[in-house]
This record gives sequence, structure tokens and C-alpha cells, in this order.
Amino acid sequence: MNTPGPILVINPNSDTLVTDALSRAVEPFRLGGGPAIECATIAESPLGIITQRDVAESGLRTADLAAARPDASAIIIACYSQPGLDLLRAETKRPVIGMQDAGVLAALGLADRFGVIAVAEGSIPRHLNNLARMGVMSRLAGEVAPSRPITVAESGDPKASFDLLLEAGNRLKEKGAGAIVLGCAGMSPQRGILEDALGIPVVDAVQAAVTQALGRVLVGA
Repeated sequence: MNTPGPILVINPNSDTLVTDALSRAVEPFRLGGGPAIECATIAESPLGIITQRDVAESGLRTADLAAARPDASAIIIACYSQPGLDLLRAETKRPVIGMQDAGVLAALGLADRFGVIAVAEGSIPRHLNNLARMGVMSRLAGEVAPSRPITVAESGDPKASFDLLLEAGNRLKEKGAGAIVLGCAGMSPQRGILEDALGIPVVDAVQAAVTQALGRVLVGA
């Protein structure tokens, strides 16, 4: 049996620190004899995907990168706004998995109601639109952003933002969330310590997406 091509995890922004964090987050899934897991950065994109214009422009770049990698057995969009998701699915028969979809589905398997920590208040309406598309609004306890704006780079640094993420997580617990999804790929390094502090499951949506992709690729191999 041939080893399938790599799973390509695309960071649609240009922040290489985020890509490095993604690579560390997916390290446990790099299995001997399994597909490689590669994390790629789009250098032409902004440092963060914040506005709708950012989403639209980075979506085209994400699709271009995926098209340039026909060797990849699956594509993961490692941005919670999932830029280019529908476009990629229209252009390839390979599995294309967005981290928001995967993270929410993982949380639904862990608790009756879930919450989401967004990196910025302005992103929440866009995220809610996708949750409505998924048909899961009745199980959403809430989505909140930290009480002060944090950068994508700060989101992965416990010294810079852990207290802010913890406060947001506690607000979601008060709203009835039994599991929490990290709504930014940059938050990956804080999943474990946040889960310990909150005492409920915390889902790294990128890890959830890789789990989905790995299962699909191995079954189809």
C-alpha cells in the first residue's frame, strides 16, 4: 500500500510564528508510516485575517496554494474564518476541512452546549453566520472575545494573553458551555493550560481538523 500524500495545513495569514505554533500543535499526529503533515504560510497575506476583505483576498491565495500542491491528500484551512473553503471544495475532489467546522463538530461530541473564544469582537458575526449554516445555533452557549483586543501573535503567548483567555472561558462557562472551542489558530499553544484551569474540555480546532483529515486519508489509502 502506498503512503498517501501529505496533509497540507494552510495558515492563510503571513505570520510565521502562527505557522510554527500550528506545526507544534499537530506534531502528535505525525505517525510513523502515516502521511506527512506540512504547515504552510501565505507570505502575501496580512498578519491576521480580521476583516471581510482579508477573508476574501486570503481565500483566493489559499486556493492558489492548494492548486499548486496536487500531491497533498487533504487540505486544512487553519483559520477560524475558513477563507476559501467553498472555493477549494468546488475546485478539488480532495478532502478540504475548515478548522471552525472541525472544532465545532469535535465540541458537539464532548458536551451538550459549547462556547467559542474569538480573537476579536469584529470576527464574531462572521463566525455566527457559519454556525447558522451548520445548523448548530441551538447548542451554542455563546461566542466571546477577550475583554481587550489581542493580536494573533499574543493569542499564543500565555504571558501576554492567558488571563484574558481564562476570563473569556469563565464567561462561557457561566453561559452554560460544557466545552470550549479556540476560535483562532494562534491560540493552539494555550489549549492544555486553559483546559486545566477551566476544568472543561477545550478544543484546538486545528487539531480537530487534522484528526478528521487523518481519518479520512487513512481510510481512503
